[in-house]
Amino acid sequence: MKRILKYVILALLAFLFIWTLWFLYQKSVTKPADFQVVKPRTATIVKKTVANGTIEPRQEIDIKPVVSGVIRELFVVAGQKVQKGDQLATIQIVPDMLSLSQAESRVSSAAIALNNAQLNYDRNKPLADKGVIAASEMQTFDMALRNAKQEQDAAQDALQLVRDGISKSSKGATNTIVRSTITGMVLDVPIKVGSSVIERNNFNEGTTIATVADMNDLIFKGNVDESEVGKVRIGMPVVITVGAIDSATWDANLEYIAPKGVETNGAIQFEIRAAVKVKEGQTLRAGYSANADIVLARRDSVRSIPESVIEFNEKGDSAFVQVKDGKAWKRTYVHTGLSDGVNIEVLGGVADTTTLKGALKIAEEEHHGPRM
Repeated sequence: MKRILKYVILALLAFLFIWTLWFLYQKSVTKPADFQVVKPRTATIVKKTVANGTIEPRQEIDIKPVVSGVIRELFVVAGQKVQKGDQLATIQIVPDMLSLSQAESRVSSAAIALNNAQLNYDRNKPLADKGVIAASEMQTFDMALRNAKQEQDAAQDALQLVRDGISKSSKGATNTIVRSTITGMVLDVPIKVGSSVIERNNFNEGTTIATVADMNDLIFKGNVDESEVGKVRIGMPVVITVGAIDSATWDANLEYIAPKGVETNGAIQFEIRAAVKVKEGQTLRAGYSANADIVLARRDSVRSIPESVIEFNEKGDSAFVQVKDGKAWKRTYVHTGLSDGVNIEVLGGVADTTTLKGALKIAEEEHHGPRM
């Protein structure tokens, strides 16, 4: 019995030794690489560059007052459409005390001068009627009276203008009513009723009453890196995508490329502008962040292959692919054209039925993880 047990143990040890040798041999054997195969297909190749920027109105105007004062009424809110000449606000003038005092003093002086001219006229008129004084001398008193009346009217108009911003001679025209200078949409009203505003002049930009823009004429304004600006040309088609709006694009035409670059975060950027074509039913808001795909070149319905299957020589001026030749792979020259970074146009070297060597397949265990 012991002898049988001894033989069984020896047999198990021998089996275990042989199995270990077989397992190590299998592990040391290199499995042949399994590659994906691809074939040429018809596709549209589009080479483009991307610019980041914003959507802006071409014409955006800050409406400013021509007189200083306090906002008495506001007639518009942001988002409202206005026509050229529509009232936006009215201003209550807070007169300058020095100017007001001077205007009142002028009115008083004009009244004194008028009273004196009237007395002279009344004193000499009977003498002129009797022929005591010449008509030419009487004409002098008449002209003095008319001038005194004219000066009084002008002084009263000046006083009313300083105090109220409107005069009798202006026939209803006033600087206290702020009007829109263009037709468009009110984008912003940064003031409230009761706010103080400053007039625009040579030394001050003035307070903005409202910002009005023509939202039917929009542009994309962005920047292109110096490495790409040499590839773009005015008139190139542009496709605009807005991050805030999914699954929608807008066509545009490139209309401006800055002649001078600006350094931004260590890189030279060139400003570009493109006219956006807004279709009926589409809505864009000013200030949207957007991306512009500038189409540099396009090939429609051409033979193409994945760029990843191509091998380039050391100089980078020749391209090769691995073509199926029986059970082996044959390195073949291929003539390439336009590339979009993923697919590349094939001008010659392979046919539609040619089988090409693709990327190495990933083992199932590596892709999905070890099975339990």
